[in-house]
Amino acid sequence: MAQTAQLRRFEVVENEAQRIFMLQREAYLRHPYPSLEERLERLTKLERILVDNADAIADAIHQDFGHRSAEESKMLEIFPCVDGLRHTRHKLAKWMKPQRRRVSVLFATGKNRVIPQPKGVVGLVSPWNYPLFLTISPLTSVLAAGNRAMIKMASHSQTLCQLLHEKVREQFAEDTIAVMPGVPARDFSTLPFDHIIFTGSADAGRTVMRSAAENLTPVTLELGGKSPTIICDDFDVEEAASRILYGKFINAGQTCLAPDYLFVPEGKQDRFVEAAKRIMAQRYPDTNDRSYTSIIDEKSYRRLRNTLEDAQRKGAQLVPLVPGVSFNDVHRKIPPHLVLDPTDEMIILQEEIFGPLLPVKTYRSLDEVIAYVNSRDRPLGFYVFTNDKVVEEKVLYSTISGGVTINNCVLHVAQHDLPFGGVGASGMGQYHGREGFLELSKLRPVFTSPRLSLLHHFYPPYTRRHSRMLNVLLKYKR
Repeated sequence: MAQTAQLRRFEVVENEAQRIFMLQREAYLRHPYPSLEERLERLTKLERILVDNADAIADAIHQDFGHRSAEESKMLEIFPCVDGLRHTRHKLAKWMKPQRRRVSVLFATGKNRVIPQPKGVVGLVSPWNYPLFLTISPLTSVLAAGNRAMIKMASHSQTLCQLLHEKVREQFAEDTIAVMPGVPARDFSTLPFDHIIFTGSADAGRTVMRSAAENLTPVTLELGGKSPTIICDDFDVEEAASRILYGKFINAGQTCLAPDYLFVPEGKQDRFVEAAKRIMAQRYPDTNDRSYTSIIDEKSYRRLRNTLEDAQRKGAQLVPLVPGVSFNDVHRKIPPHLVLDPTDEMIILQEEIFGPLLPVKTYRSLDEVIAYVNSRDRPLGFYVFTNDKVVEEKVLYSTISGGVTINNCVLHVAQHDLPFGGVGASGMGQYHGREGFLELSKLRPVFTSPRLSLLHHFYPPYTRRHSRMLNVLLKYKR
């Protein structure tokens, strides 16, 4: 069984996914270590696809959503992808260099090094909410590490998937990168990949992980969760509101890193509400216009309306932030709302919201907030608004999350030299930057034995001399 898992072959190829996998696997075995120049060429080709087809990509995303502005797609997806590719190309030569490591005294004059080598064929499963960014960003790490990639995009993103399939096929052989429109999930997830990167719900992540276990395939999972946000007492409420509302309501809240619930100091809730009303009325005077994104499908739209109704029925106060705008059932647009005084019995505090609803809780002490956050699943993001370094350090070292942005929201995901990934229920593993390169590489340790070695002094049969030498080594201090 173990040998079969390592060989990663099929006796009979039964479907298109298996055919592509075998092509890529055989290509990897023929050429397991692409040079720096080859990797840079692949990254450059990928960047050129994005730059040359930016308008078509934005239009494809718009069609898949029902409505999303081209500006939002270019700002939130296309530019970060291009920027990440350029950062990776700039750093790649340094990342690829073997690392020298120290040698133990017993093996003095020997040499230790670690060589980052490609793992092989990587399966990449991306979601619908940021279909380009959450495909290209991990793909950048895959290619930088010298791997080959098979890509399955969400069923809600098939217009974009078809476009990328056509453009990638023009530039890359399918034994290097294959974007696969319409591939069944079962055909894809059961392949014996050398690594899988999955972004999506926790339930789907568990299914992917179970399938991967059958093939002993390592996984990187990005699963989202309920990202908490804290406005500390020293921070200006209006400035915090401006930044939080941007991070929350871009893409109509359909962001895995969006602020999911907010803590404000007791006595400052009214100030936050008034600031939010003023800011949102300026940014989205009519949520039916082109700046405001549609909810992805009817099921999600109904779920969000039910979440709002559940909160109201159980005693929360609903605050619509754009006056005179109602729900648009045709284009699936939900006006942004604050939900005041939510309780843990409400759906809105039990499940990831993934929409334009922001529950607001008040607090008296920071310890109360930290205890609340720590009693729940570890989130993908954490946002703290404070200018007090003592408070910042207290929050950072008393909690754990996938990533943190101080005095803003979401923006840590756009820092290409920082790793991106969750912890616990919000995921495992990471990509972006050097850490992404390392995640998708096998760090292969290599020891070169010295010509003259002391090891023969320790060969059996053992005598009192061996004991004396071992006692000296045990007491030796470097």
